[in-house]
Amino acid sequence: MTPRILIINPNSSAEMTRAIHDSAVAFAGDTMEVVTVPTPGASPFIATYEDHAQAAPGMVRLLTENRDRYDAFVIACHGDPNMDLMKEITDKPVVGIGEASMKLATMLGHSFSVIAPVERTVPNKKALIDKYGITRDLASVRPASVEAGGSDVERLIAAGKRAVEEDMAEVLVLGCAGFAGLDKKMEEVLHVPVLDGVICALIVASGLARYGVSISKKRRYDNTFGKRGK
Repeated sequence: MTPRILIINPNSSAEMTRAIHDSAVAFAGDTMEVVTVPTPGASPFIATYEDHAQAAPGMVRLLTENRDRYDAFVIACHGDPNMDLMKEITDKPVVGIGEASMKLATMLGHSFSVIAPVERTVPNKKALIDKYGITRDLASVRPASVEAGGSDVERLIAAGKRAVEEDMAEVLVLGCAGFAGLDKKMEEVLHVPVLDGVICALIVASGLARYGVSISKKRRYDNTFGKRGK
């Protein structure tokens, strides 16, 4: 089986969508078919909970219009916006890049750090980590500060170095889908695993599709409640 996976970029940026798609295709090779789409009507960058809400209608439309065409779905924003809603409205696997990357990080080392795109998102990351029950494994959330200057990869390496040397992180997680493709460049310098959330989500989503398992609809994600008997 060659799974077909739709990657939904919750923002509307064509440039970021291309970067996500290029990284995904390079990893997928001929093991899976990958299509990447931006979300109509969404903000060009997802940073706030208002951005999450603004993206929801377009994300729902993309998933419902395509749920019979694909074997699994990836939500390509590290804040995992609207994940509970996405999981509820389909019987197919839906994987967020935040959850996939951070939970895989707990399997690769004693502690992990997330490299956030801006300082504004640091508490949001910590709240998400707490929701997933992996706060015990967290070393830190470090922003790749724009004020520090340099290229994206230089800022990421600087933040990653502080996380490894000062916070005792053993694994680094890239905290934005827009950082796609920079993981291996960082690993060469920092000598610890660096996880690209899009790749981690593809690993999980394709594995679930091949295994033939998906989200339980026993209780939490059962959207038939209230409709029975109608």
